[in-house]
Amino acid sequence: MNYLSMAQIFMGLAQSGAWGCFDEFNRISIEVLSVVSTQVKSILDAIKEGKKRFQFMEDEINLIPTCGFFITMNPGYAGRTELPENLKALFRSCAMIVPDVLFICENMLMSEGFINARALAHKFVTLYSLCNSLLSKAMHYDWGLRAVKAVLRQAGALKRADINVDEDVLLMRALRDFNIAKITTDVRVDD
Repeated sequence: MNYLSMAQIFMGLAQSGAWGCFDEFNRISIEVLSVVSTQVKSILDAIKEGKKRFQFMEDEINLIPTCGFFITMNPGYAGRTELPENLKALFRSCAMIVPDVLFICENMLMSEGFINARALAHKFVTLYSLCNSLLSKAMHYDWGLRAVKAVLRQAGALKRADINVDEDVLLMRALRDFNIAKITTDVRVDD
């Protein structure tokens, strides 16, 4: 990603009034980030001044003031760049924390009608935690929140289809149905 491609994106957002979210923004090189700060500032200044048209780099462009710029960052990882102070000043920080998967799992199970939600959530989270740490780091393995929610929705559908089946069995079926195809041949699968 270079400063010219970033300029094209910012021009498009400013002229359309759209919002743009740049994921892992701090992976961009420091040289590009310093130019990006000037680009973002020129758009924000034009919005503050209520301009309909403004000078952006070498072009005069239209401005729709509903445009917005958002960034995500993962600080502390190798290869990440510290944002320059002048760029930090243009964005409002919002700290995020790792979600409490156990709490989410328990509440989703309750919302799907499971009576024994707490115990099942503990078993489920323990299983996914072990899978995450013990199985290979293959790209097709997903033991994160998105996968957790998909399995729990499947378990809920199974429960609604047959309310008389033991909850442990229903969750086990959902886990099996959702995950068995993902397991690679280097891992033995016993039914």
